[in-house]
Amino acid sequence: MSKLVSIITPAYNAETFIEELYFCLLKQTYSNWEWLVTDDCSTDKTYDILLRLSLQDPRVKPQKNSVNSGAAVTRNNSLARASGDFIAFIDSDDIWHSKKLELQLKFMGDDIKFSFTAYKIISEDGIDSGQTVDTHHISPVTYVDMLKKKATLGCSTVILRRNVIDDLTMPLLRTGQDYALWLKILKTGVKAHALTEVLTEYRIVAGSISRNKFKKARRQWQIYREVECLSILNAAYCFCFYAWRAVFRK
Repeated sequence: MSKLVSIITPAYNAETFIEELYFCLLKQTYSNWEWLVTDDCSTDKTYDILLRLSLQDPRVKPQKNSVNSGAAVTRNNSLARASGDFIAFIDSDDIWHSKKLELQLKFMGDDIKFSFTAYKIISEDGIDSGQTVDTHHISPVTYVDMLKKKATLGCSTVILRRNVIDDLTMPLLRTGQDYALWLKILKTGVKAHALTEVLTEYRIVAGSISRNKFKKARRQWQIYREVECLSILNAAYCFCFYAWRAVFRK
């Protein structure tokens, strides 16, 4: 029997995209999955849509936070309910290609514990920007590589073996909690392996916190100093690589 994949999604006011995401999961050629989507107290119809979908498909397992808590807590609430052999992440406004799970799990085989794919960027209304990310990696990504942002590792591209580390909870940061989790895993000596085929579409939504370059840079420094506890010198060294790749990434 095929291994179960637990798909982790945080959702907040996602009624515009959440059903499109479900249909992209429904089209997956690998069908043994559960969708653990946690609504972070949306003020629109996101949770109503999820409840309706769960009545149609028992693999859809919605839950709602008691108070608005942010993406880290929301993802952790989904992670706490996961029962799969693999953990996959996808945000509520992103899209997977139909063979994403099948191809990535085949790529991981019996040995790889942490993998990610290349992705392309689309506009809010789904228009292809022509920009692709993480298509150029050959060697596995290490902790030091990730400090220097050698790879972007889009959250919606990552699949982890559930036993990759004991504690898969994301650090409680406003943004960048996924990056902090990747560092936590890589710090143990595990490496992230790149499948350089574009299998994910990352949507740029107006006003997104993750697209504010100043806030992203400040977040990056915070992770270096407060989460990873790097010295000022080492943090500055890594930040130079981060800044260069933010401008010239391929």
